[in-house]
Amino acid sequence: MNTYRNEPADTRSMGIVHSALRRDLRRTHMALETPPYPDESRRRALAAHVLWMCRFLHRHHAGEDAGLWPLIRKRNRTAGALLDRMEADHAQIAPALAAVEEAAQAYDEDASARGRLLTALSSLDDVLLPHLRREELEMMPVVAATITTAEYRALEHEYFVKPKGFVELGMEGHWVIDGAPSDDRDAILSVVPAVPRFLILHGFARRYRRQAALRRGTGPAASVPALHVTPIKERS
Repeated sequence: MNTYRNEPADTRSMGIVHSALRRDLRRTHMALETPPYPDESRRRALAAHVLWMCRFLHRHHAGEDAGLWPLIRKRNRTAGALLDRMEADHAQIAPALAAVEEAAQAYDEDASARGRLLTALSSLDDVLLPHLRREELEMMPVVAATITTAEYRALEHEYFVKPKGFVELGMEGHWVIDGAPSDDRDAILSVVPAVPRFLILHGFARRYRRQAALRRGTGPAASVPALHVTPIKERS
């Protein structure tokens, strides 16, 4: 277990990113299901965003598989079965993501593929959402007890930040904190140094808001906040 510090690693960023994914999957479903259906410009914006989310998930899972899971497996021998489940989940999610990518490409070209995209997104939800829940409620406590916050942040930087350009990170940062409660927003922004934090907050805000408004419109999808996982015992 954690031989470096007694304090569990701060892994909140994982849940915050997952909440952004759940939020935009919900927004996309609502935008596609609610009349009036998207016009051409909105349709293309939605399709492009779905393709971006698929790329984000591919890279996110690749980073976990290459960096985070091997470190936990090396440090914590009791975590083997749960890590095997994480990797099996990723293998199950990959073809569902590929189907969504194909459907989004089709929808970008033809509005009649809207139903196909909805079906593919629903199939992705079936395998992705239980995985996100399991990762947050079961895997992250093990991660927190196995490595330090410094090690966790070093892995985040190496596998989830370093491979991306500044513009991509700026837009991604606004996407993560969109609709997030203040605690989550502060948790994300607190790990960014002052100068790049200022540039991200003020240099990309207008561009992000413009793109987000186009794809979600003014209907009910516009008001969907970040969606946090709720442990079963806390449900009413």
